[in-house]
Amino acid sequence: MLEYETRDRLYENPLAGPADVADFVLEGEAAVTFPHGRLRLESERRDGPQFVYWCPQSFPDDIAISWEFWPVAARGLSTVFFAADGRGGEDLLGPELADRAGAYETYTAGDIDALHASYYRRGGDDGGLRTVTLRKSRGDHLVARGADPIPDAPAADPPYEITVVKAGPRVSLSVDDLPVLSWTDDERTGPALGGGKIGFRQTAPLIGEYANLTVDRIETAE
Repeated sequence: MLEYETRDRLYENPLAGPADVADFVLEGEAAVTFPHGRLRLESERRDGPQFVYWCPQSFPDDIAISWEFWPVAARGLSTVFFAADGRGGEDLLGPELADRAGAYETYTAGDIDALHASYYRRGGDDGGLRTVTLRKSRGDHLVARGADPIPDAPAADPPYEITVVKAGPRVSLSVDDLPVLSWTDDERTGPALGGGKIGFRQTAPLIGEYANLTVDRIETAE
């Protein structure tokens, strides 16, 4: 896993109430509530489409992103997008890019570049899909996979602290300081990505809760 030192805090958000996400951008249909003093995201329909909830701030490369996660309902998928930007350097949320409303192909085959890590994946009646995956888009390239240490929602003991480190071509993900996956981009799928925006993606019927989002500038060990 990546070894690094924290240099300074770039962003901190408790995600504790509506004022904390007043400038966040929702793509797709979702209910955004705070029943326990933390951000809850869920589809407005059990069979509803997926959605992405973007932090509007752009971040540089060489960062560590952390947040606390509560899986409330067992089935579905929770993903974090990072290093997300327009393919031509446009602002991800700017008017130059095509409209997006949660459909997965608009994030993987559209006019944006991004990395996205799915850290809670449960499908089918038996839960299933207990792996963490990292993908690079455009192209939806599966580039890394690791074991998922988070129990199914009924047996979970949250919160779980998720940390994603992005440093040039190197990426790592950990859960409660447990290393889950690491990857170095060899650019066979295109140039390594740099900075960009962060967003939370979910698929129905998952209900997820989030708190204490932080982004720190880091320096990695050589």
